[in-house]
Amino acid sequence: MTENSPFAKLPDVPRFDVTSSDIADGQQMPEAHRSGAMGVPGGEDVSPQLAWSGAPEGTKSFVVTCFDPDAPTQSGWWHWAVANLPADTSELATGAGDKDNPTLPQGALTLNNDASMAGYLGAAPPPGHGDHRYFFVVHALDVDSLDVTAEDTPAKLNFLMFGHVIGRGWIVPTFGH
Repeated sequence: MTENSPFAKLPDVPRFDVTSSDIADGQQMPEAHRSGAMGVPGGEDVSPQLAWSGAPEGTKSFVVTCFDPDAPTQSGWWHWAVANLPADTSELATGAGDKDNPTLPQGALTLNNDASMAGYLGAAPPPGHGDHRYFFVVHALDVDSLDVTAEDTPAKLNFLMFGHVIGRGWIVPTFGH
């Protein structure tokens, strides 16, 4: 764990594999996955492809989140949150977070991000603020679903997940300008 880790006060659970054909751990976030909506040149707000394997036995659903703990706020910045992904889900395609054309499995629910928009909001650190880390996390849960609505916040989602996460995997690309 690193300083300002989003996992610092959470129970330690087994880690499983998360991969992507679009982003890489510790590498610069490609332009397509940066935020045009927030004024980043070349940004397209396209969610990256994510695939996972090795989730713990007993997994009944997944949650996918993207969080920037380095945002200049007291609470970081939630870029994306998808709840209630069925247990047989092992991949989200590039663009699955598109609010106008989502390609999520039936039953999955996208919550508003911290810009109050449904869907994925790309990387958008303030110019000159240095590199930010973007934690794309797949959480394995021991329940079939969580009682959340599209109007709920990612913070509430994470609160409801507490005690139900039995494993997680992640990729952390960076971006600064």
